[in-house]
Amino acid sequence: MEIVEDIVIAGAGLAGLATALGLHRQGIRSLVLESSDSLRAAGFAILTWSNAWKALDALGVGDTLRLKHERLQRLLVHSLVSGEVVSELAFKGHEVRCLKRRFLMEALEQELPRGTIRFASKVVAIEESDHFKLVHLADGTIIKTKVLIGCDGVNSVVAKWLGLDTPVFTGRSAIRAYADVKGGHGFGSKCLQIFGNGVRTGFLPCDDQTVHWFLTYTPSIQDKDMEENPTKLKQFALSKIGNLPDQLKSIVESTQLDNIITSPLRYRRPWGLLWGNISKGNVCVAGDALHAMTPEIGQGGCSALEDSVVLARCLAEALSKPGDEEWKRIEKGLEKYAKERRWRSFELISTSYMVGTIQQSSGKIMNFLRGKILSQFLFGLTLGRAGFDCGKLIA
Repeated sequence: MEIVEDIVIAGAGLAGLATALGLHRQGIRSLVLESSDSLRAAGFAILTWSNAWKALDALGVGDTLRLKHERLQRLLVHSLVSGEVVSELAFKGHEVRCLKRRFLMEALEQELPRGTIRFASKVVAIEESDHFKLVHLADGTIIKTKVLIGCDGVNSVVAKWLGLDTPVFTGRSAIRAYADVKGGHGFGSKCLQIFGNGVRTGFLPCDDQTVHWFLTYTPSIQDKDMEENPTKLKQFALSKIGNLPDQLKSIVESTQLDNIITSPLRYRRPWGLLWGNISKGNVCVAGDALHAMTPEIGQGGCSALEDSVVLARCLAEALSKPGDEEWKRIEKGLEKYAKERRWRSFELISTSYMVGTIQQSSGKIMNFLRGKILSQFLFGLTLGRAGFDCGKLIA
């Protein structure tokens, strides 16, 4: 069976839904293909900086999400070695919140026209057909499209078709979890990050009762058997934060086993984006399919939202211009998008990797430097990357 669609987006993750909504706001229909049977909210929560809120406001969902999530004002940096607070840093001039990922995904989905998302639709192959692409699905369906946008994550079929290198493993893993604290968590508008002894962990309040927490670590061979065992993951996390206040340990202890996951950290080598194809003809990538990065500066999801606004705007501008044949305008629009996002992606991947290397290094000298000197420097880098403005959609 062959279906014809103007624009197909592979992947109904954050980048896919946001891109579809950006196009919809400009009167352009798209079809989003999702391999699973329902919306996925892996990771539980996402830290959103000022650049993400500019994108969410451009998409028209910012105010809805603000109502349900606490605005964070300060970051407390703890030492895992001493258990003490080594610095307190203000998010001055920045809007920072920790969003429940499911709330964010549902807010985007609810603004889309019915039928925009086609579930249980896994992309397995891509073919060329003149100025069209033939998208082959696992169920045998073929979709003929004028534009194909890959928002299909780190294992992107579309990125592979473009010739981009596969994201590589960092050698580190991350435990992600959330806990609902009855009676309130007591953090107020503060969030915490803790470094030392080769571990990085943090506690981020979403609202009065919900706390998202994470722990990044370098797994040993012995740690491999706990990846599918939430009980062992919780025990492992508790063993790494023994020097912290009881309030934090109790949050980990109270976390339900269904609310704990782990995954290895991968990133796209940034130099591959300097000469690789972000777009080619009527095909491009966005989100993790473009700039898979480590989580240290909290920009993976934020930059995916940036991508969606820039991409939707570039496509709308291209399609609205008279003159060239439509396929040429589409190609130029995607080339403009790729030009805007290439260096931004390079910068974010590189900064995140560097910050992660410093934050998770161990040793007495590094522990001292990180606690007394480098925390302010790293915080400044993070804030600097969060001030980006992706602009608005066209009216």
